[in-house]
Amino acid sequence: MLIPIDDDRPSDSPFVKLIWRTHSERGSDFTSIAMSDWEMVITRLQGQTFLSVRGPETRPTLWQCPAEGEWLGIRFNPGTFMPQLPPSALVDGFLTLPNASETSFRLDGASWNFPDFENADFFVHRLVREGLLVREPVVDAAVSGQLRDVSNRTARRHFVRTTGLTPRTAAQIERARHAATLLSRGTSIPDAVYEAGYFDQPHLTRSLKRYIDRTPAQLANGHGLPLSYLYKTP
Repeated sequence: MLIPIDDDRPSDSPFVKLIWRTHSERGSDFTSIAMSDWEMVITRLQGQTFLSVRGPETRPTLWQCPAEGEWLGIRFNPGTFMPQLPPSALVDGFLTLPNASETSFRLDGASWNFPDFENADFFVHRLVREGLLVREPVVDAAVSGQLRDVSNRTARRHFVRTTGLTPRTAAQIERARHAATLLSRGTSIPDAVYEAGYFDQPHLTRSLKRYIDRTPAQLANGHGLPLSYLYKTP
């Protein structure tokens, strides 16, 4: 079972992978699965609004979703980072930024209005314009398979500094997420092994238990607590 997302959309910004939003009517527990990306999440709960920066997650963790809340997420592409707050400092953690008012938060000494689903792209554009959000071209090239004139050691160093993860760990997490998505959507276990690029079913099982906290059969049958949002990954 997956946590339902009310809506999601791509972005015109090369810095952003996905923009999503959801809400809850009643409280429930869920498993937050591993993810190689970082994101900003705006929470509206009990009359208060706040923005948190969530780093990459290398393992599944148990979370509680409170009742009657609303969330907006901006998930960033690999190679995108904030120099003042790099994802490498937030691996398996998060930081909630201080509020400036009921409708704004403080970042880099300035007040910023909370973005919404419609103006999130403009919000990201402002961050880029102010130099608070940048891209690492070496990571872009490595992810796209277009790395040229840079040694593997140099590329790995840039990748770790920018994302907080090694390229190997990031790839393993994304492969497990992809396999979990396939199984949750009805793909058979043998086909998921092939399509996600695993050697065999035991290899798939070990990966899913490490990063998703589920076996292939549990994912296929929808057993266990709801999972944090899964989306199609390359």
